[in-house]
Amino acid sequence: MTSPSDDQAQTGATAATPPPDKKAPAPARKKRTWKGWAWRIALGVGLVGLVVGGLTAVIGYWYFSRDLPDVPELDEYWPPILSEVYTADGVLAGEFFEERRKVIPYERIPKRLVQAFIASEDASFFDHGGIDLIGTSRAAFKTIRRKITGSGSIQGGSSLTQQTAKAVLISAEGYESATAKNLVRKIREAIIALRLEERYTKEEILYLYLNNVYLGHHSYGVQSAAENYFRKDVRELTLGQMTLIAGLPQAPSRYSPWLNPEAAKRRRSYVVRQMLEKGMITQEEHDTAVNEPVSVYPVENVFREFAPYFSEHVRRDVVERFGNPALLREGLRIFTTMDSERQRAAQDAMLSGLLIVDKRQGYRGPLTQLESEKDRAAFLETAKKAVGDAPLQLGSLYVGLVTAIDSDRKGADVQVGKYKGKLPLLGMRWARPVNPTGYYPGLMLSDVRRAVSVGDVVVLRHVEAEDLYDDREQFDRGLRDAATKLDVPLFRLEQEPELQGALVSIDPHRNYLTAMVGGYDFEANEYNRAFQACRQPGSAYKPVVYAAALELLDYTQATVLVDSPIVFDDPDSQLRWKPDNYGQDFEGDVLLRSALVRSLNIPAVKTFQAVGVKEMHGFHKHLGFTTPMNEDFSAALGSSCVYPYELAGVYATFNRQGIKKAPVWVRKVEDRFGRTLEDHTAYDDAWAPLLDRIGGAYALQFEKGEQVMGPENAWLLGEMLRGVVREGTGAHAQRLRKPAAGKTGTTNDSFDTWFAGYTRDLVTVVWMGYDLNQHPLSRFETGGRASLPIWVEYMQKALDGRPQPEFRPREELNLKQVSVDAKTGRLASSGSASSVRLWFRPDTIPEDAEPEQGVVDPSSFMQLPY
Repeated sequence: MTSPSDDQAQTGATAATPPPDKKAPAPARKKRTWKGWAWRIALGVGLVGLVVGGLTAVIGYWYFSRDLPDVPELDEYWPPILSEVYTADGVLAGEFFEERRKVIPYERIPKRLVQAFIASEDASFFDHGGIDLIGTSRAAFKTIRRKITGSGSIQGGSSLTQQTAKAVLISAEGYESATAKNLVRKIREAIIALRLEERYTKEEILYLYLNNVYLGHHSYGVQSAAENYFRKDVRELTLGQMTLIAGLPQAPSRYSPWLNPEAAKRRRSYVVRQMLEKGMITQEEHDTAVNEPVSVYPVENVFREFAPYFSEHVRRDVVERFGNPALLREGLRIFTTMDSERQRAAQDAMLSGLLIVDKRQGYRGPLTQLESEKDRAAFLETAKKAVGDAPLQLGSLYVGLVTAIDSDRKGADVQVGKYKGKLPLLGMRWARPVNPTGYYPGLMLSDVRRAVSVGDVVVLRHVEAEDLYDDREQFDRGLRDAATKLDVPLFRLEQEPELQGALVSIDPHRNYLTAMVGGYDFEANEYNRAFQACRQPGSAYKPVVYAAALELLDYTQATVLVDSPIVFDDPDSQLRWKPDNYGQDFEGDVLLRSALVRSLNIPAVKTFQAVGVKEMHGFHKHLGFTTPMNEDFSAALGSSCVYPYELAGVYATFNRQGIKKAPVWVRKVEDRFGRTLEDHTAYDDAWAPLLDRIGGAYALQFEKGEQVMGPENAWLLGEMLRGVVREGTGAHAQRLRKPAAGKTGTTNDSFDTWFAGYTRDLVTVVWMGYDLNQHPLSRFETGGRASLPIWVEYMQKALDGRPQPEFRPREELNLKQVSVDAKTGRLASSGSASSVRLWFRPDTIPEDAEPEQGVVDPSSFMQLPY
């Protein structure tokens, strides 16, 4: 039996092998199903999708990020911050900004405040990679739905990192573009957020966010918000205050604690609850914060509340030299020369002085007159709501209604809100009708009906009986005694002054502008009369004329001038000018010193004539006036307008014995990094840092000023101005009780009144008048009567506790004091009864002498022929 082959054994085949001439049939193929094809198609589509998606993502990333701003370096994080203006003694006087922001280190921000923001804005902040996917997806879906259907809202879904990214976009592209409600903006924001997370730690992102976030009411960043709402440093905030701030970013206006305190309180409760639920605070802390009352301050406008005229002048000056963008965005620190105590004293003195002098011009009538009982009742109802239940404050102004006139005409009944009171005659004696030709003290009222009527709405000041008058000339003992017996609130009649004034005060040694007032009310009129009003100085200009005579003509205090009538004819205008003295009389021969002390007009004009018009014009500019001088003899009496600050600068030159220096009002300017951009610090400035003072001492070697007058002549002029205060038109300045020198000034018809004066350490000029000269001040208003009292009140406060030495010539000036005849100016005889002791340079001491009594002057004999 034959055995099977190997192939057969392996395959297990039993069939016989086919004959070799026949081909074996091919095996049957499997039929492909639709499922196999679907799987392969799906795989291919998936691979293509991945490729296309990847390419789309790459292209999209490139497209949306191609012009994105760079993520800031932390050490180059310089967002817009506010610039601050400080007084010389460190008081904040003004702020300027586009965004009120103060950047503080992360370490200064309390942990509880950081937690409050995380709890309310981004609870998963420390867990996500920069993007809140759930919130962003929800916002994207709602945005798309709104675009398609037109319903629903466009929403944000931002993490703290995304909000920080938005701040980067705002800084680079502006608020409108960087806050647009669209997907493109959200994608760009997300890309920057990822870059932030890649570059910075979470704490560094919080540092950027908490210094950028807008928190309402001009507050950018948590430090600014703490100051604006609570007037605190951020480290001093309570938990209730922190959580109130942390609730603001979502809707600063809606949750404003100032505009909507109840909504702010509800939002705060939400933030506090979130902190409790996340284990950040205890139940006790939660309860304390929730029950804390919402108490915030209005946004403080330091600029307008402290010294607006001074601060605005500084602002203009800084903008002119550094540019407005630097002031509003670059965080300049501007240290002025303003002394805060002197500035307050200047403002108080100017306010009280303007009110008093304005009253002397007369009463311009009530605010309105309500004729019907219906109108009066409506007014009282409105007033009751406005005044409320708050008690009346002594010294405060109110608007009240005159309800009745006393039968004896010595007073009127008035009502302020719900309070009924009395307006006694003593509180309104000044209220005569406006009459510039009338003499104020002689026109005091004796009948209240001449000023007020039932139904008048008037301005009242609540006072006690001893304050019913603000000018001693209004006082009447009988009326005062009667008023003290009244057992009702007392009021004094007031009116908004039309009169304006300016005050400029300079420290002549440091060359600092220490105080400046430019008008009555900056809110009503920003026109700065101290620097912008060119006004005629009147007799306050006479010292300039006599300074020119001392300097250019070698005149002395004993030079004899003739006070007699004089007439000038102008051939060009065909006009004749005949100057008069104020008293309409003439003195004949007078010494130069006496002419200045007594402010005689004719000697000043003749001295001006002797100097010459062109020479006077040159000397006028040489002293520091930038305004042109009228080239006629009327300029001797101050007909050429000058700026108050320039007149103060000239008097400071007299005080410095002829050295001219331009006054400064900005001591130092620093940038945001503390680098000095400008420095004018005086070496002896006690408020300035030591290094600044050392720099000032060094600069003094190169900024000695210009000697525009001989020091001897400047001191001699100052000694004559000292005589004006001792015995002349400025005698009221003796109330200062410190050695002072100065000169009054009054223009024709009293349109302008001045006093320019100084002690050894302070030069101050006061001007008063009307802006438009609609009418003159009333009769007999002069520089000594109107402006000088303001000067005295200010100087008393400015120099309180600061002794002022008497004016003495320095030994090196080598000035001599000798006795001369008060009429002739010659050396006085030993028994002369009319001699005065005057100062001279040695080369100008008179050589002629008055004959001794009982001795005949040989020159008086007539020469007879022999």
